[in-house]
Amino acid sequence: MKKLLCILLALCLCLPLFSCHGSNERKSFDIPKDFDETREYSITFWAKNENNETQRAVYEQAIADFEQIYPNIHVTIKHYTDYGAIYNDVITNIATDTTPNVCITYPDHVATYITGENVVVPLDDLFADEKYGLGGSEVKFDSPRGDEMISKFLDEGYQSGYYYSLPFMRSTEACYVNKTYVEALGYTLPETLTWDFVWEVSEAAMEKDADGNFALNGQKTLIPFIYKSTDNMMIQLLKQKGSGYSNQNGEIFIFNDDTAEILHEVYSHAKSRAFSTFKISSYPGNYLNRGQCIFAIDSTAGATWMGTSAPHLDVDVESLVDFELEVMAIPQYDVENPQMISQGPSLCIFNKEDESEVLASWLFAQFLLTDDVQMAYSMTEGYTPVTAKAQNCEEYRDYLSHAGEDNDAYYKVKIDATKLLMDNTDNSFVTPVFNGSTSLRDTAGELIESVVKSARRGETVDDAYIEELYSEMTALHHLNLDGTDFGGKVLLGEMPAASVVLISAICAVWLILALNMIVTKVKNNRKKSPRY
Repeated sequence: MKKLLCILLALCLCLPLFSCHGSNERKSFDIPKDFDETREYSITFWAKNENNETQRAVYEQAIADFEQIYPNIHVTIKHYTDYGAIYNDVITNIATDTTPNVCITYPDHVATYITGENVVVPLDDLFADEKYGLGGSEVKFDSPRGDEMISKFLDEGYQSGYYYSLPFMRSTEACYVNKTYVEALGYTLPETLTWDFVWEVSEAAMEKDADGNFALNGQKTLIPFIYKSTDNMMIQLLKQKGSGYSNQNGEIFIFNDDTAEILHEVYSHAKSRAFSTFKISSYPGNYLNRGQCIFAIDSTAGATWMGTSAPHLDVDVESLVDFELEVMAIPQYDVENPQMISQGPSLCIFNKEDESEVLASWLFAQFLLTDDVQMAYSMTEGYTPVTAKAQNCEEYRDYLSHAGEDNDAYYKVKIDATKLLMDNTDNSFVTPVFNGSTSLRDTAGELIESVVKSARRGETVDDAYIEELYSEMTALHHLNLDGTDFGGKVLLGEMPAASVVLISAICAVWLILALNMIVTKVKNNRKKSPRY
């Protein structure tokens, strides 16, 4: 037993030496010289839609068109309504080596996927391949060239020295404004919203009449300013202030004085009930459409839910209140240097033993960047195509020019929201992506949510409160502020094989030690017990 324990302990001491070598290396994908079109390939595609039948139809039409071009590649789609569900399923399937071939995802999620060994295909060589790369000579459809990809969108997929994801669609956030109410309060909308303007108008709207109804809308309910995504709110506020959030190395700077200043500001307006969030009060578009909100900030991809003539509505027709709706960029601190987030779904390709199967997956992912697919999906919501080729093609420009002709295909709010990002691409930014950036993003939102909840409970938010909140968030999300290692929850399926072996060996040693103690104790008891 002692000899066995010594051997196992020696193995545990040696394993780190082996596991360190190559643990951070990324194996480049070896592109086949030629794609074998005599073989049959079956690939799986996990896609997300907003319970939107039109979006499902776009995906399915894209698959049908692709299979017409490559009849030997068969694509099976699995529909999801939530990015988190895709993420959880991918993590589960990494452990059993049953990941999909292609999936819609976010770069933050890919940062976790790539902690496994060769799980996700690095795309750099595929981008540049003369035959099968972007705009490649052997690609059998009109693929965009590398210089036709919008670099601001493409760069979000760059992490750990490689491109691991490909942008599929892009959106930003818009402020959907009840212009009728703003003017009823005696204000005129500026060309660019500022935070001071939005806060001032929101507070002015809180006046009530003798019956306890809000003077502005004559209703018992009014929340002048509602923000859908508070993580984006905090990230953009810090960016506009030129303050720290994080960097590409995973160093975290969010717990700073500017963040504290933002939280104090939010607290003061949450205390007066002039401000609330989606998580606390519900979807801002519903309040906006019932005449119970003035400034509703949500994604441009949610534009078809905004306005009383919107194609998608979640409220009873009887409760709708007609108003003039203006689509504007989010409020700014410096109108001469506007900053807004760029976000949206991306594509990643998972590694497989069969390199030809991976190449088939890459061809399908590329097909999703073609003009027809990009335009069709963009037209379903306020999304912006990710290629200059699609944005500038005659058919798409014609589509944009028909804004307002109907409240379905040419719904004005949707097209205005799409144009918002197209017109502000140079003013957009992406957040650094690393293993743990998802948890940092959650932290950014929870800081605001916590302060708003405290305001509603009548709690005091002072410097001591904020310091304690910082400590709670750091511990809750396992944030390691120096970026040397992310201490978040890690599943065995995400770990390199050597790490799994190491942990298993350590567990085995402890098990043997426990068994040895039990056996020794039993023997000693037998020696002490009388024989019968």
